[in-house]
Amino acid sequence: MFKILLIDRCYYTRMGLEAWLNHSGLFPCSLRVTGLNNLYLAREHILQWKPALVIADLQGFKSEMQHIAQITSLVSASENVPFISLHSAEMPELSALRDKFPIWASLFKNAPLEELAQVINEALIFQATCEPAHSVAPLLTRQEEKVLSLWMEGASNQLIASKLSIHGKTVYTYKRNIRMKLHMDTRYSPFLTRSESVN
Repeated sequence: MFKILLIDRCYYTRMGLEAWLNHSGLFPCSLRVTGLNNLYLAREHILQWKPALVIADLQGFKSEMQHIAQITSLVSASENVPFISLHSAEMPELSALRDKFPIWASLFKNAPLEELAQVINEALIFQATCEPAHSVAPLLTRQEEKVLSLWMEGASNQLIASKLSIHGKTVYTYKRNIRMKLHMDTRYSPFLTRSESVN
């Protein structure tokens, strides 16, 4: 089984790609696909879940990225994993990363699905033959992902509790579990760039 990580800000693109990957019949082995819309969580998935392939559209995150360090950190985490970049326009930041880190392929989002399938198959064949995955469990539970998403948007604990219909103290528990699973040093870790967290 191959584990594939999809990173895209757009929910519909993630769901569409996931359905296509799982049901097209174009791939040599069964797939376990996880889609994320959070760069910090995506980096941790790459480091801990160890997918066989990363497919990412980073353009949707461009407006919220304060520094190129977030993209660099994500791409460097996937240094030993084929990384396919999907985009609708050229990103100068990504062009610079292509020279520094091995990006398997860079395709426009309107590329034919047959071309994308061929690139994915080449990357999976390169990764290895089909082996049973040691762990295919998601890094965070669905509820923890919801809490992290609201937390990253700056929502207060009361607002998170209200939106998810849980008790305020439960939010603290979820945040503690998230910090432990993602190896965050402080409760502010998700908001710091790599250079700020080192200082």
